[in-house]
Amino acid sequence: MEYPALVPGVLLRRYKRFLADVRLDDGREVVAHCPNTGSMRAVNVPGCRVWLAPSDNPARKLAWTWELIELTQADGSVALASVHTGRTNRIVEEALRAGRVESLAGYAMLKREAKVEGARLDFRLDDSDRGTAFVEVKQVTLKEFDGHGYFPDAVSERGRKHLLALAALAEQGQRAVLLFCVAHSGIRDVAPAAHLDPAYTATLKAVVERGVEVVAHGCEVDWRDGRPVSIGLRGRLPISLSRQVNIALGID
Repeated sequence: MEYPALVPGVLLRRYKRFLADVRLDDGREVVAHCPNTGSMRAVNVPGCRVWLAPSDNPARKLAWTWELIELTQADGSVALASVHTGRTNRIVEEALRAGRVESLAGYAMLKREAKVEGARLDFRLDDSDRGTAFVEVKQVTLKEFDGHGYFPDAVSERGRKHLLALAALAEQGQRAVLLFCVAHSGIRDVAPAAHLDPAYTATLKAVVERGVEVVAHGCEVDWRDGRPVSIGLRGRLPISLSRQVNIALGID
């Protein structure tokens, strides 16, 4: 997925969920739309370098959209994370259509927003030989102090609802897949966040027993002339359903 010409700045603060104050590199302070309804735990870090997409649409209230944030890691390296959850399905769709998600390659047709009993899932894949696969996508950006990636970053009843819908499909003989789109270049593996949402974690383990598949893929941002120009789904990442975070000590 290609970005518009992104503009760099420094995050000053995020507030009222959908707003962020940013100081651009030219010194201007602007209010940007924050397209993320979650807690943004570990990616809402004032003082970090961010990248905004400009808009000249006169109908928009805000002329800027927050897209990316650069985060310094424990080893001193810098990771790039996408905060725009609205981009996630487009990233995954491009990869599915191009056959870059190996476990879901070979389906002839793709439909967005598949309505099923009790929920609306992100994709339905159909093929005369392979049958049908339902796919629900979740963006992962939470990297905790232990160095691992987790989902969700807050209690997610909606996420549990999607898991149960997938499990019902699996028990009907349909293929049901949860795909974690890891939009943080510093995350190398994914686990359910039992320390933040134990109910989601328990439900995820239960639906896997009922036949739901879980896969995770990382994202890679391409740069040109010192600016991010595109983002795409890349290789598969490991998943652990049993990892526990020790809140007090910051270790597994």
